[in-house]
Amino acid sequence: MQSTSASLAAQSADLSRHSPFIRLSDLAAAGTLRNKRVFIRADLNVPQDDAGRITEDTRIRASIPAIQIALKAGAAVMVTSHLGRPVEGQFQTQDTLAPVAQRLSELLGQAVELKQNWVDGVDVQPGQVVLLENCRVNPGEKKNSDELAQKMARLCDVYVNDAFGTAHRAEATTHGIARFAPVACAGPLLAAELDALGQALGQPARPLLAIVAGSKVSSKLTILKALANKVDYLIVGGGIANTFMQAVGLNIGRSLVEADLVPEAKAIIDIMEARGASVPIPVDVVCAKEFSPQAAATIKDAKDVADDDMILDIGPQTAAMLAAKISTAATIVWNGPVGVFEFDQFATGTQTLALAIAKSSAFSIAGGGDTLAAIAKYDIADQVGYISTGGGAFLEFLEGKTLPAVDILMQRAQ
Repeated sequence: MQSTSASLAAQSADLSRHSPFIRLSDLAAAGTLRNKRVFIRADLNVPQDDAGRITEDTRIRASIPAIQIALKAGAAVMVTSHLGRPVEGQFQTQDTLAPVAQRLSELLGQAVELKQNWVDGVDVQPGQVVLLENCRVNPGEKKNSDELAQKMARLCDVYVNDAFGTAHRAEATTHGIARFAPVACAGPLLAAELDALGQALGQPARPLLAIVAGSKVSSKLTILKALANKVDYLIVGGGIANTFMQAVGLNIGRSLVEADLVPEAKAIIDIMEARGASVPIPVDVVCAKEFSPQAAATIKDAKDVADDDMILDIGPQTAAMLAAKISTAATIVWNGPVGVFEFDQFATGTQTLALAIAKSSAFSIAGGGDTLAAIAKYDIADQVGYISTGGGAFLEFLEGKTLPAVDILMQRAQ
């Protein structure tokens, strides 16, 4: 196939005038993909059992729309992904994408051949899909080698990043190839993530409410600081809430806390108050004497926590107060359950807030593994505006960090 890269790049530049990045769907709609070689970086890093069988295929199913767009547009399609944690240059059986190729074949209704040792050339024709073996086996992938990226760029006319979950990493298949490919664009999954995050944090409808919960303030401190300057309500939960409770002088007993970060929590409260915003502090809590599935739960006023108590959930008054704030929000960002929701006696707080988000007419975006587990537990997936698959990338976006794989797509669109 002959590549008319210059004309394709010019057409792509026209398409990006009203968007910060070029979209695969726009290239397809413009008819520019026919007979072109399209290289898709997907996120096919799925869980497997000891026999190598795929136990959950959400990420594979999420990759299908991008592949179908390219196929229907008449392109020759190459797809690659990482899987697990292979050692570069040392391919082992457990690193293979062979089970993924089989599942892709089933979902697409056509054969998907797995290609080994593909960096120096790939034979693929229009209408075909090939899966390129685990990209992290290639020496130079994680270090974003220019030499590797340039070789991969020569394989294609159009590079597509559709792997938001890896967007916070600058690697050869997420960043380097996008620098050198004739055209670099976002697939539908990545574009949807960026659109949703932009809507929630770029120019959000207000009031903007964020729920940030988890065991440690330290792991979310930069997120809390970034959001303190943006949001109207900052709801904290889990071990993070304990640190904030201690910051306002409440006894938290034997609860999980990071005492050295109490001054940081005070500073965040002060930042919010100076803006006329607030960090709602729990007025009642659910306590136990031990952390276990069998622990007896006791509801207490936040001022009555004993020295031997462990706070494992917010109380019903606090949950109702926070649900009322959620009902007034126009935009909601949710990251983390507010209690130990895995144990039913400490799940009411998270369930109350989850159902309040589900009922809300606000635009809501949720992300993080525990958050997704809570959404599944309370069966509200179809009532959340957007569920991010990003994990670390979602958290870094909330922090206000530049995601390398997104930044390069925006540069290429200019």
